[in-house]
Amino acid sequence: MSEEAGTRPEGGNMEGKEKRTLRSERWFGPADLRSFGHRSRAMQMGYDPQDWEGKPVIAILNTWSDINPCHMHFRQRVEDVKRGVLEAGGFPMELPAISLSENFMKPTTMLYRNMLAMEAEELLRAYPADGAVLMGGCDKTTPGLLLGATSMDIPAIYVPAGPMLRGNWQGKTLGSGSDSWKYWDELRAGKITPEDWRGVEAGIARSAGTCMTMGTASTMTAIAEAIGLSLPGASSIPAVDSNHIRMAKSSGRRIVGMVWEDLKPSRIQTPAAFRNAIAVAMAMGCSTNAIIHVIAMARRAGVPVGLDDFDRASREIPVIANVRPTGTTYLMEDFYYAGGIAALMNRISGFLDLDCLTVTGRSVGENIRDAKVWNDDVIRPLDKPMFTGEAGGALTVLRGNLAPDGCVMKPACCDPKFHKHRGPALVFDDYPTMKKALDDVTLDVSPDHVLVLRNAGPLGGPGMPEWGMLPMPRRLVQEGYRDMLRLSDARMSGTSYGACVLHIAPESYVGGPLALLKTGDIVAVDVEARSIHMEVSDEELARRRAAWKPPAPRYERGYGWMAAHHMRQANEGCDFDFLQTDFGASVPEPVIY
Repeated sequence: MSEEAGTRPEGGNMEGKEKRTLRSERWFGPADLRSFGHRSRAMQMGYDPQDWEGKPVIAILNTWSDINPCHMHFRQRVEDVKRGVLEAGGFPMELPAISLSENFMKPTTMLYRNMLAMEAEELLRAYPADGAVLMGGCDKTTPGLLLGATSMDIPAIYVPAGPMLRGNWQGKTLGSGSDSWKYWDELRAGKITPEDWRGVEAGIARSAGTCMTMGTASTMTAIAEAIGLSLPGASSIPAVDSNHIRMAKSSGRRIVGMVWEDLKPSRIQTPAAFRNAIAVAMAMGCSTNAIIHVIAMARRAGVPVGLDDFDRASREIPVIANVRPTGTTYLMEDFYYAGGIAALMNRISGFLDLDCLTVTGRSVGENIRDAKVWNDDVIRPLDKPMFTGEAGGALTVLRGNLAPDGCVMKPACCDPKFHKHRGPALVFDDYPTMKKALDDVTLDVSPDHVLVLRNAGPLGGPGMPEWGMLPMPRRLVQEGYRDMLRLSDARMSGTSYGACVLHIAPESYVGGPLALLKTGDIVAVDVEARSIHMEVSDEELARRRAAWKPPAPRYERGYGWMAAHHMRQANEGCDFDFLQTDFGASVPEPVIY
């Protein structure tokens, strides 16, 4: 990323700088007892009045923690951001926010995405922040931080954590998640030894940063950049590359200019910006999770995005990023060397609205005009894509009597023979029962069966865990099979692959049609027709519905109870109903007495 790209710390209109009243002056400016307390407590921390007087206060929301390996470099990067803020004449203040560690947080980080969104919004509202730097990257932190910043709507810029370095084992390049599943099945099949497995374990994650496959983390940080909320090129830089340090510092400088320009998310997050984001996601071969998060983010911004917007784009825009798991060869480090998101956007510029405003104060077109692709096998030309819309594209939305509100499939990540498949269902109501059954080598299952896991959606999971890449039955693995059609109301990791149909809505836990499916029922999926159907008569389904009983509540108190009462379904973005923009009037500024 060039030093010039998006820095411009002096911002735009200096006349505006002299006239604009900073939000933080409500805390520090008045000659009253309450502001005396604010100033004296700031001085208690060692600051002088010249540190804040006439300067924008920049809140740096840092999601670092000791249990989040994706963000372990943020302890240092926040200092780089602060350096940039200070250089540009701002007053930086670090505000820790909840760290949603994809690896360790249970039952799933998705349950807590909206908690981070609420925390981000309220931190920015409750404290004297004129602008915000949002530090995230691990899957749910990007949408969580952006949801909160959108609702608060003060100038904000996103600093992505960046992907980790390539994994390595016995001379083989490893991709996080994708190779975990691959070698786990090889271990179960007896093709590798426990010692080999320990070698994979030690070599697959070698540095700070997010998954280096095109999983949910890299998908969502690229989407943030495509919308215009990060500096050009920011999302592709590996976490431990020195360019990442410079990007963090440049972001700190730029946010000060954004405050003087009053460049808020509401000016950037237009319908065209979200169309750009969806187009970029399709060209990347994105994670299925992008659908849920982008729908939630767009609706917070007052933009009515839905499943059909993704399906429409998938038919038109080819997958040109050869990055695993949708691609066959490369990882995010290679993608960065090949030119990164800016180069990919330049290559698909015919599908983009180039006039959209970004955090640089310039348009998308200006930002990507000089971006070049340095490796045509990593970022393919449009006439030599990895996959086309005719083959299903990056993501496909299916509908039918099993999923009247839609479900999602990633056809580019499975054998085309599963694009049209019909077979008997093998249904499980919970993960432990399913796991035990699939580990049994005597299980009566064939490669034509359709594995089904239900009660794993937004409320049933709870929190819609990444269980959707259901384990292959041990019996079939030992017979040499590595894929089969699998259905669930759960999500799956963006690093996953296979013939998995996900996000079935409404979910079974609330009585969606998936709750009525029985083992032995015939299920038919047709990607070209965008259909998913259980071959059960309407009369039989009506009898089953009359006999269906709602499951017991997952939570009877606390945050889980709140989520159970307010989380929307997958096709609506899983946001809390009371956080959505149209729920009520905008929240006023806090009173200060």
